[in-house]
Amino acid sequence: MNLELENKTALVTGSTAGIGLAIATSLAREGATVIINGRTKKRVNEAISQIHGQYSNAKLEPLPADVSASTAVAETTKKYPKLDILINNVGIGELKPFEKISDSDWFRLIEINFMSGVRLSRFYFPLMKKQGWGRILFISSESGVNIPSNMIHYGVTKTMQIALARGLAETTTGTAVTVNSIVVGPTSTEGVNKFVANLAKKANTGVAEIEANFFKSERPGSLLQRFARAEEVANLILFYSSPLSSATNGAAIRVDGGVVRSIL
Repeated sequence: MNLELENKTALVTGSTAGIGLAIATSLAREGATVIINGRTKKRVNEAISQIHGQYSNAKLEPLPADVSASTAVAETTKKYPKLDILINNVGIGELKPFEKISDSDWFRLIEINFMSGVRLSRFYFPLMKKQGWGRILFISSESGVNIPSNMIHYGVTKTMQIALARGLAETTTGTAVTVNSIVVGPTSTEGVNKFVANLAKKANTGVAEIEANFFKSERPGSLLQRFARAEEVANLILFYSSPLSSATNGAAIRVDGGVVRSIL
């Protein structure tokens, strides 16, 4: 299938590992020029080398920057004044009981998970409408629907992304710009794999048993009953980044393994 991405330029925030790297790789494979973003030059260069190892002709641009900071966003928009596709993927989470979540914890997650996307969208969104085409995607989570009791602040930021995406979409009437959020379920990423491996080591058991127990106790409603692969998530995001997805706008699109028990 030709996804018509050859002449498109995409920025994927937090694209040096996990879902972000998988998204960037899939976009590059389809011919888009992809701006690879991470906090350090080392991580960005490693990601670029990894993608080039798979697709030697991939068109990649490095962007070492902490996009949770307003100054870094200003530098980014100055360096790249035009985009066709913005994937707001950068994000962090942490396990912490509500009463232990300090103001600084709240502000840190909001800055990284939410305000990074707000600031980038505030710049690129009007330009997309002016140029007559664009795609903005917020990589949210099923935790934005099923708020986890042990990381409430993370869940709240993911709900904020879904609300923002819908609000922006409301202003695109009659244009060829779409804004959607992607509701991602438990996914096998670098961080998750490390966490599971540590649990297995502490419990003196195998990774497979830890994963099975996780879905039995923490996500019993999962229909997939395993962690999704980052590439599986990226496949969906790739389509909604493309011109072929023009009829989907303002939607919270699920790739959650059936964790969210809702038909809508």
